Amino acid sequence: MSLPPTGTGLAVAVAAGAVVVGAVLVERWFVAATPLVGRSAVLAVGGGLLVLWLAATRLGSPTFGMANAVTLARGALTLLLLALVGVDAGTALRWLVVVLAVLAVSLDGVDGRVARSRGEATAFGARFDLETDALLILVLAALVWQQDKAGSWILLAGLLRYLFVAASYFWSWFGAELPPSRRRQTVCVVQIMSLIGALAPVVVLPWSAALALAGLVLLVWSFAVDVVWLARRAATRDYR
Repeated sequence: MSLPPTGTGLAVAVAAGAVVVGAVLVERWFVAATPLVGRSAVLAVGGGLLVLWLAATRLGSPTFGMANAVTLARGALTLLLLALVGVDAGTALRWLVVVLAVLAVSLDGVDGRVARSRGEATAFGARFDLETDALLILVLAALVWQQDKAGSWILLAGLLRYLFVAASYFWSWFGAELPPSRRRQTVCVVQIMSLIGALAPVVVLPWSAALALAGLVLLVWSFAVDVVWLARRAATRDYR
């Protein structure tokens, strides 16, 4: 296997270190006597190794790039949030979750602008961005459910992307490339923001569930639009 592009190792090490340091601070100030640090370390190492392998095999660029580093920062924030799933959260920690999630979503789109301005746009970067968004939505949905802000049905918001990918193994036309879509990008951001809103401690039932449901309905509609487009495309081609 070829070596990862220049700068990948450093970027991954910094991101993984940030996840663990963040967990240490959270455990010290918000949730003492939890396995948060160990859990975050496992996630950071596992995620870091995955990024190193993917960059080495699929990036196809001599350097990792600033745009991918921004996406990696979003990924680090997402892993820290993932480590908090299952942790008994008081009001202060719930506000911290909201702050971390807002920081993660605020970086969404920055990586794309950086990629275009620096000539770093790649298929790898676009996919890295997409999968980071998908994981963030799944983590936020799990936190909404954990905090009893909505029922287990909200997990569908995070599982839709993975169900879509799984469908491509049974029906190849699901795996066809979709055209770029501002609608898809907008719905993704709205879905994330609806979950963050539902997580805010000042938003309680039934409003938190209604907010989460509105985002989910919008996301389901967006996926349905893509499925219809793919189905119509498949009807004119020899897909099985």
